[in-house]
Amino acid sequence: MRSPDSMNASQKQREACLKTAGSFFDAAGLHAESGNVREAAVLILKALEQERKATTIGPQVLQLIKPRE
Repeated sequence: MRSPDSMNASQKQREACLKTAGSFFDAAGLHAESGNVREAAVLILKALEQERKATTIGPQVLQLIKPRE
């Protein structure tokens, strides 16, 4: 079991990733409005990467429950 401090650290990392993603999305919107679609697309991809990273931070539960056969 993880300590509350490490869980809090994971939560802070997750929030930081989501905040960064929001900043990338905001910047992408500004670039798209000014007609710089290529830069907007790059920023959207960076934002999506940060969102993906946020979902993988913290404890992972893999293959602990066996399917019934």
